[in-house]
Amino acid sequence: MRNDSDDREGPLEIALVGDLSDSEGELTGKLLELPFGSECLIYFDSPGGNPYSAMSMMSLLMLRQMKATGIVTGECSSAALWPFAACQRRMVTAHSILLFHPMKWQSEENVGLAEAAEWARHFAHLERDMDVLLAKLLNYPEDKLAVWMSPGRFVSGQEMVDAGLAEMIDLLDPSTYASIQPKTAKVAGRGKKR
Repeated sequence: MRNDSDDREGPLEIALVGDLSDSEGELTGKLLELPFGSECLIYFDSPGGNPYSAMSMMSLLMLRQMKATGIVTGECSSAALWPFAACQRRMVTAHSILLFHPMKWQSEENVGLAEAAEWARHFAHLERDMDVLLAKLLNYPEDKLAVWMSPGRFVSGQEMVDAGLAEMIDLLDPSTYASIQPKTAKVAGRGKKR
């Protein structure tokens, strides 16, 4: 079965919009359709979502050695920061916003005291590990990241560029749009199916 995207040249473009948890299956499917090590563009406009969904997408990008370019077209906050950090190339606009904050735990289930205590123990460990991993993926000092994380801070696109964590796309200068084009014109293996 042939689909229209089989004829397109260039990398697959993925829109990560809304809560990560709501679109995890679709995003995972799109990434798994690509050959190992392929290029892709991921457009971020997400308030975050479940940290496990974020870890899964981040892991998939890394394990499959995807050459991902992440572009924050609106918001990239909370859990969405981990897949963005896993992109080999990160881009923002002057109007992009990224919210760094400590993980939040919420349970809508009735849990017993022992289970709640175990969850709190696990959650403290998970939060620390995720913060360390985010600093490593961004190649940014943990102490500087901690200033953004607690109590939580909205970071502008320009601040990300100033920190050396992303490249700027000037929306008012169309000549800068070429900077989002990947180095190769076509993803290997994305030709017409016979």
